Amino acid sequence: QVQLVESGGGLVQPGGSLTLSCVASESTFKTYNMAWFRQAPGKEREFVARSKWIGSNIYSTDYGDAVKGRFTISRNNAKKTVELEMHDLKPGDMAVYYCAARVGRVENSLIDASDYDNWGQGTQVTVSS
Repeated sequence: QVQLVESGGGLVQPGGSLTLSCVASESTFKTYNMAWFRQAPGKEREFVARSKWIGSNIYSTDYGDAVKGRFTISRNNAKKTVELEMHDLKPGDMAVYYCAARVGRVENSLIDASDYDNWGQGTQVTVSS
């Protein structure tokens, strides 16, 4: 079981920026598919971004439509971290953000929450003036 710990959430004004970080417990991090999801009260968990392991040191990224052009996912395999850099935040971005992991090479798109079997505890992002 992979342990994931998120950090970096907080209160930000509309139009502001925030960077979330997730650190993993395992040394084989380079073979992990990593993702960020979010969940607002009363809503289903929503795909935000993912870094999919293609093989060797090659990864592909994908983003949810609501965040394309504003959010960027990046990873540092040496530090076993994945970050979500968020810009131009809107009230609609307010949610609990979760880091997720799935180990190994996977054929599907990895944009559904059911694709992941390891989750962090979540970090709250509040966008308000």
